[in-house]
Amino acid sequence: MSRKIGPLELSQHSTLTSLWLSINGIVYDLTAFASSHPGGLEILLQYAGQDASEAYNKVHSPSLIQTTLPPSAHIGSFDCTAPPPVVSQTRPSLIPNKKPPLSTLISPHEFSLAAVQTLSPKAIAFISSAATDCLTNQANSSLYSQLTLRPRILVNVSQPTPLGTTILGCPVSSPIFVSPTSLGKIIHPDGEKAIALACSKLNTAQTISTSASFTLAEILSEQNTTHPAFLQLYVDKNRQNSLRVVLEAVRNGVKAVMVTVDAPVPGKREADERIPTMDGGESLAPMAGTSVAVEDGKGAALGRVMGSYIDASFSWGDLKWVKRLLPRDVKLVLKGVQTAADAVEAMRTGVVDGIVVSNHGGRSLDTSTSTILVLLELQRCCPEVFDKMEVLIDGGVRRGTDVFKALCLGAKGVGVGRGVLWALGGYGKEGVERYLEILNDELVTTIKMCGVTSLEELHTGLVNTRAVDHLVPERVGEEHPYAKWRRKSML
Repeated sequence: MSRKIGPLELSQHSTLTSLWLSINGIVYDLTAFASSHPGGLEILLQYAGQDASEAYNKVHSPSLIQTTLPPSAHIGSFDCTAPPPVVSQTRPSLIPNKKPPLSTLISPHEFSLAAVQTLSPKAIAFISSAATDCLTNQANSSLYSQLTLRPRILVNVSQPTPLGTTILGCPVSSPIFVSPTSLGKIIHPDGEKAIALACSKLNTAQTISTSASFTLAEILSEQNTTHPAFLQLYVDKNRQNSLRVVLEAVRNGVKAVMVTVDAPVPGKREADERIPTMDGGESLAPMAGTSVAVEDGKGAALGRVMGSYIDASFSWGDLKWVKRLLPRDVKLVLKGVQTAADAVEAMRTGVVDGIVVSNHGGRSLDTSTSTILVLLELQRCCPEVFDKMEVLIDGGVRRGTDVFKALCLGAKGVGVGRGVLWALGGYGKEGVERYLEILNDELVTTIKMCGVTSLEELHTGLVNTRAVDHLVPERVGEEHPYAKWRRKSML
């Protein structure tokens, strides 16, 4: 690390659009990381453009930041001997009075930086929070950066690149789909309805959460009749409530029901828990006809309070009950598969049409495996599932290159969630449209740069996975490769 950065240069990077910190002699660019910082954005803004070593070392191990951030975030070494900046009597606000025009945003990362200027602290915490230490949330995205591309050259890529494909049998304009997100109204007054309008315009598949802020009928009425929508189902302790939700979804034309299986109980999202719920309690109203949420006295996390109705007893044998509720043309999908063993089990049930490799965006179980590693596990241990079921993925997708890598490794569709919420919070329907358009444009650029002319030509050989191959299990099952001792029953 040869570049030296003095206090003056460091001080020039103290805003949301360029946020640098010096920590223990190293200058880091935290711009992309800021919105997902487990401790919140405010503390980063407090020390932006400064040496934050003393504050950092009070709460973190010195080595933590080096292993958490990608190498690209390491800008250089801090030269404390250089002249300090001239300090103004009144330092300009770190958060501008108004967000930049939507037309000026060119990176997916910029939507979160714009949204935090208008969203409430609770809304920011709800979007950015993840389980406990947020390690899985961070790994979801950082593991993508460890996969490198292997482009082919001298291929005629002058013609337009079609992104049209099918997801769960539905024609769509892109393999990118919108993952389910709850409580959209706390992000924007139109919530999921605004997302539906954007998806309908772009013919992008939208997955609607059981815990949406509006009823399915209200959301689906914003879409055209040919546009695909899926229902994400949290199974209610009172099965009659789930029955009512599923039947309503079928009546309103959903094409698939995605049963969430990675959150039998709510995860612990500390950033969300620390900030009190908004006045009036409107965000805790029953969603999409499900049971009323109950405050449990453990904090103010919207996800946990709303998740109090979820049936933790739901198991493999109950899938047939859900399948019987669906017409033959409505797919049954498991959302939250995290091992090859469960992918094989889903295939063997005979009632599951597809799976979503997902860990709830790192919001359920921290230190669970990043989703792109799970996709590689399926390739290594049970490649037959790609022929028997449709495999989708979400979690950690930040760029078009991430989408490309997931598609090459076998995913039929790639979901985005947090990014959509940031776009919604900053700019409403138009923001969601632009965010999705940017991702699609990046995907097209990546396809052409890799010497490919259509989605059908994507294959695993376009991605170098050597940097992470040692992290991928070699066989299906629970057996550890060398640790064989197990606890014996005390009965």
